[in-house]
Amino acid sequence: MAIRRLAEEGRLSGAVVHGALVYLAGQVADDPGLDAEGQTADILAQIDALLADAGTDKSNLLTVTVVLADIQDAPAMNRAWDRWLDPRAKPARMTIEAPLVDPRWRVEITGIAAMPSPALASSPGADA
Repeated sequence: MAIRRLAEEGRLSGAVVHGALVYLAGQVADDPGLDAEGQTADILAQIDALLADAGTDKSNLLTVTVVLADIQDAPAMNRAWDRWLDPRAKPARMTIEAPLVDPRWRVEITGIAAMPSPALASSPGADA
């Protein structure tokens, strides 16, 4: 089974596609000067782009882990999350507090998404 690596950088790939799953690396804001809500919105846009590049979207997210440098930022993070979330396709989610590599980062998000099911038209008997 092939492995596809997306948005490769020096030490990591932004996402890895294997089989029917897309594994997201921890995503952080491009602009670390933003507040937690702004960083979260930036990260979620990056996740949308990575998932699109992989051939899927946020409606296929299975699980998400949100890491906050300060758990007091949870309400701000949730405001951005709630604007972005598809209420019909909520992933399992965990939010934890932990130090992040760059002290300017307030939020880091990772997750796993499924690839969409093959179109019904390609299934046996679809022409019947």
